Amino acid sequence: MNRYKKTMSLVLSGLFAASLPWGSAEVVDIQSHAYAQVAVQQTTAGARYHQGTLQQTQQGLVQGYQENQTLIWKGLRYAKAPLGELRWKAPQPPESWTGVMDATKQGNDGIQGTVGNMKGSEDCLNLSIWRPDSAEENLPVLVYIHGGNNQLGSSEEIAPEKLATKDNCIVVSLNYRLGLLGFNSLPALRHGTSQEASGNYTLLDIAQSLDWIKANIASFGGNPENITISGFSAGGRDVMAMLISPIFEGKFQKAISFSGGMTTSDPNEAAQIEAQHLAAYVVEDGLRPDLKSAQQWLLQDNAEVRKYLYSLSAERLAAAFGNAGIRMKAFPHLYADGVVLPKDGFDTHKYNSVPLIMLTGTKEFSGFASGDPYFKDAVANRSVLKDASKKNEFAFAVKYGSKLYGLFNAEESAVRMLPYYNANIYTCAINWGNDPAIVGEEMSTLTGATHGIFIPFLTNWEYGLRTQYPASFQNDGAKDLTNKFQSYIKNFLWNGNPNGKGLTKWEHWTNVKQGPSQLVFDATSKKANIKMTYTRTNYSDILAEIEKDNSIPAQAKKEIIRKVLNGRWFSKGLDKHFGNE
Repeated sequence: MNRYKKTMSLVLSGLFAASLPWGSAEVVDIQSHAYAQVAVQQTTAGARYHQGTLQQTQQGLVQGYQENQTLIWKGLRYAKAPLGELRWKAPQPPESWTGVMDATKQGNDGIQGTVGNMKGSEDCLNLSIWRPDSAEENLPVLVYIHGGNNQLGSSEEIAPEKLATKDNCIVVSLNYRLGLLGFNSLPALRHGTSQEASGNYTLLDIAQSLDWIKANIASFGGNPENITISGFSAGGRDVMAMLISPIFEGKFQKAISFSGGMTTSDPNEAAQIEAQHLAAYVVEDGLRPDLKSAQQWLLQDNAEVRKYLYSLSAERLAAAFGNAGIRMKAFPHLYADGVVLPKDGFDTHKYNSVPLIMLTGTKEFSGFASGDPYFKDAVANRSVLKDASKKNEFAFAVKYGSKLYGLFNAEESAVRMLPYYNANIYTCAINWGNDPAIVGEEMSTLTGATHGIFIPFLTNWEYGLRTQYPASFQNDGAKDLTNKFQSYIKNFLWNGNPNGKGLTKWEHWTNVKQGPSQLVFDATSKKANIKMTYTRTNYSDILAEIEKDNSIPAQAKKEIIRKVLNGRWFSKGLDKHFGNE
């Protein structure tokens, strides 16, 4: 993604960056005494940070670039490429090199997409680093895991240049294995070490990245003992999974889950679903005559099945599942295998307890409702804004989907964790974006405080809604909210406590039944409006409200409950209550 004007701060103008493909070792030969001297000094000094874009890692020198007041390194390998026999194995430490690695190009995203519309690569275990252009060391480190249901997405989901400079921190964003390359529970693959046999390869990737960061981040001026793990959507759920995973113990000191929540899947049930999706390939390739026998064959634990799975192209594996739309059975992952994740999942009483922030938007479900077949055409042609009956139906789906999703993302998790969690838990909700007087009728109706609403406030980046509705973010209130939100995050990164001078006090959870709940972020057109709430939301109360709601016809209500709200992360209680399949 050529988003940046890349400016190499080369010591001598005679040096050049090799233009080799990503799969090759992209290095610049050390042809100057200046570069060689840096290498010697870094090696003898134990790789200490010195201000500039040339830095030393344990594997070798890396040359980044400067963008305004930010120093940036991209595409740094934290593990060997998971190709060939390493496809479904634990990630291996990266190889070293001589010379200078060119770290000015974005690393590969994980391979993803549909047939004929594929992007990324199986060779995707890389990260990017942003830091302020200063001489300061021991900066806090924010590690970011992108969203996309662990099937899609990119480390370029955020552009944290302004966050790094304003909050005086280092931001690291990861790429990792996606889809069936990142999560695969078929018996033929569950061999090797106990961690490899878990099938949770994405989590193993993230664990390896944290090991690399701890070993190398001091070279970039970061504090390896002050790492905050964070993630959005699937990345947020991965963060929550790390809080119960024994393999992540001691790997980070704080955590932020942006629209995450608690999800795991059963590895045996997952294998059945994965076999169903791959069975068509087996028939197509002439190995079995029909889908039923193909599925049964794929569930066998033998060398023939294993060899076949390794022979499948990454493109076919990536295309085996469509976008799951926050439905676990549409793409099962985060297996409660008993090694990487406990068999009792989030019913465990043992957490990696670190200060934790959980965030949600108050209209989390608007984007998922918009993409659902029930509303997709009406949203695309904007008839949902003009047709009163369709508008009411859309509002019904967004209202209750968002209430349940928002509860799932933060408050429900806090209630479940609090009795066994030995660190402070902070929850918050962003409500900005719902007032038509501030953001306009279209934005407030179709999106509002939607999934990902936090990103423009966190990064000051022209992202998503900020691109679609730029005027909404230009008033003094939105700017004030951005500054205050970033201040809370800065305080948390530095101290594990988001509070600071001039900010509304953000109280941590103290009791399951009552007491401090969520800090609500909102703004008028003039200034931020941030307040603490003290009430609890109850799942059964939301169901009762749905029962009583007669704002739409009974048949439409039934259809939305059974076909739009059903089967989501948050829908187990709703499906049981209303008898959904």
